[in-house]
Amino acid sequence: MAAKNMATGDLQSQAPVRDHGGNLSAAVAKYGGARSDWIDLSTGINPVPYPLPDFSSNDWSALPDTAVSDDLHNAARHFWKVPHGASILGAPGASALIALVPALADARWVRIDTPTYNEHAAAFQAQGWRMAECEPAEACVAVHPNNPDGRLWKADELTAPLRIIDESFCDVCPEQSLIHLADQPGTLVLKSFGKFWGLAGLRLGFAIGDPALISQLSDLQGPWAVSGPALKTGIKALSDPAWAAETRKRLAEDAKRLDAMVLPKGADLAGGTDLFRLYHVDDAAAWQDRLARAHLWSRIFPYSSNYLRLGLPPDHGWERLEAAL
Repeated sequence: MAAKNMATGDLQSQAPVRDHGGNLSAAVAKYGGARSDWIDLSTGINPVPYPLPDFSSNDWSALPDTAVSDDLHNAARHFWKVPHGASILGAPGASALIALVPALADARWVRIDTPTYNEHAAAFQAQGWRMAECEPAEACVAVHPNNPDGRLWKADELTAPLRIIDESFCDVCPEQSLIHLADQPGTLVLKSFGKFWGLAGLRLGFAIGDPALISQLSDLQGPWAVSGPALKTGIKALSDPAWAAETRKRLAEDAKRLDAMVLPKGADLAGGTDLFRLYHVDDAAAWQDRLARAHLWSRIFPYSSNYLRLGLPPDHGWERLEAAL
C-alpha cells in the first residue's frame, strides 16, 4: 500500500478527530431556520431511499427470530455474490462493526492510509493499536471506494494478516467490489445499508469474511443485534435487484448533473463516488458558509482548507443549490 500523509509512530496519545457529516443540528444552531428548512448535502446518503415494507406489530414487539436472520444473510449472500466459504453477520450498522473489529487481534500496528473515514483509526486507537506508515503491520484498513476521494484499492495492496475492506459505498460500483476475497483467512468486508439504500436511520450493516473472524464478531456483538424492522427491510431490499439497477443509473446521472452545476463555479473535481462528489475549491469554509446561508449543509474537513464534499440533492433541492452557488 502506498503511504499517504500518515506519520509513523505511536499515536495513542493523539485523539483522532471524529468529525462527521450529518451534524445538521450544528448548522441550524449557527445559521438559524427550522430543521425542515434545510437540505443536508453533508453525507453520502441516497436522497431517494428504498421504500419501506409494511410492518406488523410483531416486527416491533417480538425478539428478532433466528430463522429470519438466516433469511437476511441468505439474501445478502445472493445480492453481493458472497463466496461459499465466507460467513456473514448482520449488525446494527457498519459503525457498530467498526468499533468491534480491533478486538479481533492483539493490539499492535495497523495501517490506515489517509485521508479516509476517521472512525476506523478512532476504533483501533481506542483499543490500544498504533498507526503504521510502512509495512509490516498486523492489520490494514481499506475504505473501498474511499471516503472522501473515491480511491479504489487493488487486492495485492492488502497484505496484512488482518485485512478490513470497508465497502460502505461500493454498491454504486459492484463491479469493483473485492468481495471475492471474503473467503480468505484474515479478511473482513464491511457493507453499509444506510448509504446506497438511503436508510441510515434503520441501522443495518454486515460483516462478510473469514468464518473464524465472523464467529468472534458474533460473540462480541451478542444476540438480537438486528431489529425486526431492519431484518424485514433488509430482506426485501436485498431481494430487489431491479431497484438497485435503476438506482445506480439514477445516481450516476445525478452525479454528472452535480459536477456540471458546481465545476463552472470555480471548483475542480478531486474525486468521489456516484453518492458524493469531492471538490477542490479556493476556500472550503467560505463555500460552506455561502451554501449554509441558503440552508444547504455541506461537508468540509479539518485536514484541508480546500476540500468540499457534496452529496446529491433530493429532487426539490437542485434549483436551490444552483441559486446558492
